[in-house]
Amino acid sequence: MPTGNAALDAALKGSSSLISLQKTHAVGPFALAGRIRDDRGRLEIALESFGYYGGSIDITVAGHPAADPDLPDILAGLPAGQPARVRIAVAIGPLFHLGTVTVTLPPGESLSPADDRALDLHAGQPAVASDVLGGGTRLLTALQEEGHAFADVQPPLAYLRPATRTLDIVIAAKLGPRVDIGRITLAGLRRANPGYVARLLEVHQGQLYQPSRIEAARQELASTGVFSDVGVTAAKQLAPDGELPLTFDFSEAKLHTVSLQAGYSTDLGGSAGVTWTHHDLFGNGERLDLTALLTGVGGTSENGLGYDVYADLLKPDFYNRDQTLDVRVEGLKQDLEAYDQTALLMRAVVNRKLSRLWTVSGGVGVEEERILQQGVSREYTLAFVPLSANYDSTGLANPLDDPTHGFRIALDATPSYSLGSGNGSGGGTNQGGDSFFAILQTTASTYLDLARIGLAKPGRSVIALRATVGTVQGATTFELPPDQRLYAGGSGTVRGYKYQGVGPLFPNGDPIGGTALDAGTIEFRQRIGKTYGVAAFADAGQVSSSSGPFQGTLRVGAGVGARYYTPIGPIRLDVAVPLNKPPYGDSFELYVGLGEAF
Repeated sequence: MPTGNAALDAALKGSSSLISLQKTHAVGPFALAGRIRDDRGRLEIALESFGYYGGSIDITVAGHPAADPDLPDILAGLPAGQPARVRIAVAIGPLFHLGTVTVTLPPGESLSPADDRALDLHAGQPAVASDVLGGGTRLLTALQEEGHAFADVQPPLAYLRPATRTLDIVIAAKLGPRVDIGRITLAGLRRANPGYVARLLEVHQGQLYQPSRIEAARQELASTGVFSDVGVTAAKQLAPDGELPLTFDFSEAKLHTVSLQAGYSTDLGGSAGVTWTHHDLFGNGERLDLTALLTGVGGTSENGLGYDVYADLLKPDFYNRDQTLDVRVEGLKQDLEAYDQTALLMRAVVNRKLSRLWTVSGGVGVEEERILQQGVSREYTLAFVPLSANYDSTGLANPLDDPTHGFRIALDATPSYSLGSGNGSGGGTNQGGDSFFAILQTTASTYLDLARIGLAKPGRSVIALRATVGTVQGATTFELPPDQRLYAGGSGTVRGYKYQGVGPLFPNGDPIGGTALDAGTIEFRQRIGKTYGVAAFADAGQVSSSSGPFQGTLRVGAGVGARYYTPIGPIRLDVAVPLNKPPYGDSFELYVGLGEAF
């Protein structure tokens, strides 16, 4: 049955019940004859939908024409267990094209040039049914976007002209009046503050009725996390003032949810935790997260168990739309090879979305911590001002989704003031003391879909690149608290090396950290089927105590990974080895997590 047109062949096979049902249980002669008769009509419709109105379908069964009136008896006479061989021959015939395209309207109504462009049907183009039907749909959408809420576009009528091998199209349409949005009703609100919801609405009474703007407003409300479902309906008729009322229907989400999280890498070991979330805390979309994590279970860069507990309050639309206040109180303990830290942290950050691509943030924070490094225990009090700007053109709503194009750029600056005081004894080199410094760091990543250069199908084969450059200005390495120094190694920079394992080391092999960092990654990602994928990557990076990056000993790691794609993002398993590891370090590292490495 192949015609040489892959799309047409697929449509023909999909239309044939003889093909789709051939592996089911056997049927009797009369039932098979009925399938054959039905198939002819289905196959003719498939041909015509692609513009072939002069084609023919020839079906033979056991060498006999399908139209043979004796076919049921012939089939009944076949030996038991012998299948009936069916042959379908398709002659597509000449391709028909559109002739005249006419849109009929009530008296006094007319289409604009923009409406004609939306219809996009012209004499001479192939008479493909999907294109013709799509033209009517596009015209209706254009009319509604112009405010014609009650516009109507009927299915097109087609008139076949075999002599000229053309198809004349007539579409009956009606514009109706242009209307504005009328009174907006908010239905189904129980806990949520109606005033808060009204402030979030991106459509207002008196605006021109446009379905796209109304749908964008619905999606914006649905994205708050306060509602499990948001629907919108327009009234069936205009209000006495000539406007069209709208009703937004809300189903509020569960007030409380509990989520679990876990991760593993050979350097940091296992981590597991639970988060309890209160949605819509004060009725204005506020969200409170209470999280408790156990960390450092069996990691080679860990000397013992740690914990991370925090309360995180997010206040959306803080004084301005697209502006969120994030307040966090956190208790933290880490027992790393580099240092042992116990800290209490408080910060408040305002995030503002400037555009679809740019987001900026700024805030203040304080931290009280005790750090033990090389036998010396010191207490620090830090005050800091975190500032950042982020650019993202990947177009992904979920950060865990797999990017296939675009850029991500993060610019971070954190001016800090540290008060350090000695407490305890030891023979280490940690000097501590008061210091004012600024941590500056930039990370950029980009994604190249090989489909853009014709080497793969869209979204299947992607090359991902990442680069990170950081520096600390205003203080030397040992004037900085150990947790404020720059480190590399681990899943975030150079895989194959232990967490914080790239850079200067103490004589016993423990990481010192530094004041300058640079790292880069190239990774190839290949999807396999719908669910699986593989990756191959190489990472390189260095840390030094100089005032600028690109100095120190460059460490290189390489590895491979597997991916299992889920609705919430890919589960990632990477194995990496160091190519020029220092005397201290592991021979390989394994990482398991949710989402790509970057």
